[in-house]
Amino acid sequence: MMIGRRRGVVDGWRWGLWAVDLVGLLVMAAMLEETAELKISHPLTGAVERVNERNGPFVGLLMTYPTEEIALQVSGFFVPSSDFPLLEIAGRRFNIGKIKDVDVIYVMSGEQTIILTPKLNLTEYGITVQLLIDTFDVMGIVHYGIAGSCNDSLFIGDVSVPKYVAQTSSWKWKKFKSKEQTSPELQFGDYNLPNKGENLLAALEFTPVQVYSSGRPMQELFWLETDPKWFNLATQLQDVKLEQCLNDTYCLPEKPKVAYGLRGSSADIFVDNAAYNDFLFKTFNISTVDEESAAVVMACMSNNVPSVVFRGISDKAGVGESETLLSSSSLRSLAATNAVRVSVDFIALLRGDGKRHDH
Repeated sequence: MMIGRRRGVVDGWRWGLWAVDLVGLLVMAAMLEETAELKISHPLTGAVERVNERNGPFVGLLMTYPTEEIALQVSGFFVPSSDFPLLEIAGRRFNIGKIKDVDVIYVMSGEQTIILTPKLNLTEYGITVQLLIDTFDVMGIVHYGIAGSCNDSLFIGDVSVPKYVAQTSSWKWKKFKSKEQTSPELQFGDYNLPNKGENLLAALEFTPVQVYSSGRPMQELFWLETDPKWFNLATQLQDVKLEQCLNDTYCLPEKPKVAYGLRGSSADIFVDNAAYNDFLFKTFNISTVDEESAAVVMACMSNNVPSVVFRGISDKAGVGESETLLSSSSLRSLAATNAVRVSVDFIALLRGDGKRHDH
């Protein structure tokens, strides 16, 4: 995340930031070279061509954690291809098959942020989406996973389908007693104890991200929109039966539901602080927090490829296992299972709707 500014800093720090940007550009260049070479000289070129010729267009299905992949595997909905069930490219395993007679390629993105600077945002999620789009004939991206809840109306086991997501780790750390304010801020002094007051940490000013899209000028956006058509299609899934019981002896007190149109946020931090959770909800009306959705949606926007997001609620910031009387691993598993169920039923709605895309 951004920890400094170029203006008003010593030369060494200024050149340090330029060096970080240069490293980021080199990483991006290497990634693009990898995908370009795949079409010409990569040893898997022939296999990729046959995959795209024999099947597709594909729904790209993206998840991050092993728990989320396991939930898909044990569901039995994914049927691997008998010709090419798996291709490994750039260290990522692209699993090829069908879900409810729809051609699907699923891949686990990994969770580590690589580079995040004021001008360049490279994450494992964005790179994986770009590889998927550049290599295969993809009609769109379905992203599912677990998330934390900031909204008291979202309970463990619910599945949120956000229309908008924000990258909430894009911010400027302001000088002490700085008066300028152009965007919403987190004032540290508001959280002094026992009383509010000044704080040398000053404030964080949340800033938009730069989005580049084919055929459009660069936009600075705080809210990133999932595909409107796919979002509207997903609203047909309100009656999906979600898992309520963790085992034979314990079931959740509330029947899980699918919630539509709430706002989500992503950041390269794990949020387990109740006060910050409350701040996100009150300031931005954010209902879910995760680490991936915004990067996935931004990569899809840049390529003019549809995307939709399904997040299963696994926890609430500041609430520990002792308060829920359940293990966090059990809750993550249940949340991932429900996110998979909604994702699978959404993919079934795309049957016959595929259109070939040139990327």
